Amino acid sequence: MRKEILRAIETNSRIDVKEIAIRLGTDEVSIINELEAMENEKVICGYPTLINWDKVGTEVVTALIEVRVTPQRDLGFDKIAERIYKYPEVTAVFLISGAYDILVTIEGKTLREVSKFVSDKLSPLESVLSTATHFVLKKYKDHGHIIAGKSKAERSLVRP
Repeated sequence: MRKEILRAIETNSRIDVKEIAIRLGTDEVSIINELEAMENEKVICGYPTLINWDKVGTEVVTALIEVRVTPQRDLGFDKIAERIYKYPEVTAVFLISGAYDILVTIEGKTLREVSKFVSDKLSPLESVLSTATHFVLKKYKDHGHIIAGKSKAERSLVRP
């Protein structure tokens, strides 16, 4: 039952408990109890809302920053990841494979604000060896939801 509940709220966190109960053929109290248990166990970590800020007219600059670090003895990458995710502008931190060790996602108001974060806060950390910053130019799909609708054809149909 847990997986079915999680799939339902992953797609729509505002889904009514009654609807989940009907789908699963159980009662609402069982669903509420299971949700509460999963929240307490940190299986469910939050209920974020996905917003297309372009539609609101709010300028948001999103950057993906690859970070190469020296892991700390007995702590590996966890300690440096913890230092990084505590910054309020950081929206996500992932341990990754490949040429870099950690992927950091941040949001700022301007390119300058993001670059200032990298130069003043991230790069000076003692374990950080190097960074590579990539700016998001356009979001097409985020968290499983299509952000940018189908674009209209840019060319006219030519008829013989």
